[in-house]
Amino acid sequence: MTRERQVYLLNPKELSPETIAVTFAKTSRSPESFREIAAELTDEKSAQFHERWVVGYGHASVAEHAVLHIAIENVSRLAVESIESNRLASYTEKSTRYQKWSADAFFTPPELEPAGLLDEYRAVCRQLFETYQAALPRVQAVVEAELPRQAGESEAAWGRRIHSEYIDACRFLLPAASLANLGFTANARVLENAIRKLLSDPLAETRQIGEEIKAAARAEVPTLVKYADYSDYLNDTRCSLEQEAAGFPVSRPADWCRLVDYDPRGEERVLAAALYRAGKMDFGSAYEMISRTGTQERARLGQELLGRLGHFDTPPRELEYARLTFDLVVDQGGYFEIKRHRMMTQTPQRLNAGLGYAVPRRIDAAGVGDEYRRAMDAAGQLSRRIEEIDPHLAGYVVPNGYNRRVLLEMNLRSAFHFCQLRSGSSAHFSVRRVAQRIAEEIRRVAPGMAGYMGVNPQETCQEIEESYFTQV
Repeated sequence: MTRERQVYLLNPKELSPETIAVTFAKTSRSPESFREIAAELTDEKSAQFHERWVVGYGHASVAEHAVLHIAIENVSRLAVESIESNRLASYTEKSTRYQKWSADAFFTPPELEPAGLLDEYRAVCRQLFETYQAALPRVQAVVEAELPRQAGESEAAWGRRIHSEYIDACRFLLPAASLANLGFTANARVLENAIRKLLSDPLAETRQIGEEIKAAARAEVPTLVKYADYSDYLNDTRCSLEQEAAGFPVSRPADWCRLVDYDPRGEERVLAAALYRAGKMDFGSAYEMISRTGTQERARLGQELLGRLGHFDTPPRELEYARLTFDLVVDQGGYFEIKRHRMMTQTPQRLNAGLGYAVPRRIDAAGVGDEYRRAMDAAGQLSRRIEEIDPHLAGYVVPNGYNRRVLLEMNLRSAFHFCQLRSGSSAHFSVRRVAQRIAEEIRRVAPGMAGYMGVNPQETCQEIEESYFTQV
C-alpha cells in the first residue's frame, strides 16, 4: 500500500504543550499517526506520561517538544542578562538603540536598604537618566548637522535614518538597573534549567523573577517544570569560586582584544573535514593529505569550499573544527550586543566599574561631555561603595558605557556569522569595533579562509575608534 506523505501542524490552540510533547514522544513506539495519538490523550494522561518517563526515567528530551512563549515586563537589564544566559532559547528585548527611557524607568534593589544606600542610589540613577534625557536633543542636533536631510527625503524618512545615530551615543548613560521588557521562548527542558538558575541567583530580583516564571509556566506545563528548584550546587559552587578568585591580584590587560588561544592548524582541520564528508577515507588520511599540500593547493581547496558563499548563505559546519578564544574588554552596551551570539561560549566577569568607561565623540561634540563624565563618575563611585557590601548588587548602577571583561570562545563558523553581521553599517559602533578587531586577528591566524568572511570593507577598528570615541 502506498502511504501518502503528510506535513501538518499540531495546533497549540487545541492541544496543551504537554500533550503535544507526549504526541511526538509516542511516535517512537506507536504506528498511529500524530493526529490519532493526540486524539487519545488528555491533559491528565499527558501529565502521567511525563511524570513516569520524563521525571521518573529521565527521558528529558521529550520535554523539548513543549514550547512556551513567556512575556516578561519591567525587569532590570541586569536581570535580563541572567534570563538570557541560556543558550537554547530565543529572546527579544526592549532596545536601547530604538527606544528612549523615561526618568523613573529603573529598578531599585531592596537589599540596599539595610546599608542605608537607597536614597543615594536613587539620586545617582536619576542623575544618569536626567543627563541621558538632556543629552538626547543636543546630540540629535549634532547628528542632524552631520547627516542632513537629503534631496527628496521626507521628514519622516530622515527622522528614521538618524534616530539610532543619536540614541546610540546617549545610551552609554543607561545603567543596568534600567527597566526592560523581554520576550522569552523556550522548550520545557531549557526552561526547567533556566528556572533552576534563576532561583539560585544571588540577586533577590532575579530569584523573584524565577518564581514568577515558574508559576506562569506551570499553568501550561505543570509536570515538566514543577521540580525546578533552588540548586545548592549552583549557589555553593559560585560562592566557592568567588572566594578562590579573590586571592588573585586585579590585572589590567595590555590590549583590549587578545587572541589568547587558537589551533594553528585549524584551516587544515577544516579542509580535511570537508574532504572527509565528501569522500570515503578516514579523517587521519584526509588530514595527512592536507598537511602535505602547499599553500597554493590549500587556497584552491578553500576556494572550492567557501568561494560560492552568497550573502544569505550559511558556511558549512566543517568550519566548526577551527576554534579561537578571545579575551575582550568592551563597554557594557557592546557586550549586550555580543551576548546575543549564544552559540559562542561566553564567560563575562561580574559587571563593575573597575575598568573605566568609554566616551562617545558625539557626546563631547554636543557640549554635554562634562555632565556625562560627572554622571558616569558618580555611578562608578557608588558602585565601588556597594561592591564592598555586595559585589553582585554593585552592577545595578553601572551604566552601559563602563567597560567589562568577557572571555569568548568561538569556532570559525560562528566567527564568520558574528563578523559579517556585527561589522555591518547598521550595527552599533561599539560592536562594529569588536567585529572588525576580531576579524583582524582571524586574518592573521587563518588567512586562507578569513577573506571569505564578508566583513564590511568600508571601515576598520581603528577608524571606528577615531570617528566615534573620545576615549574607550
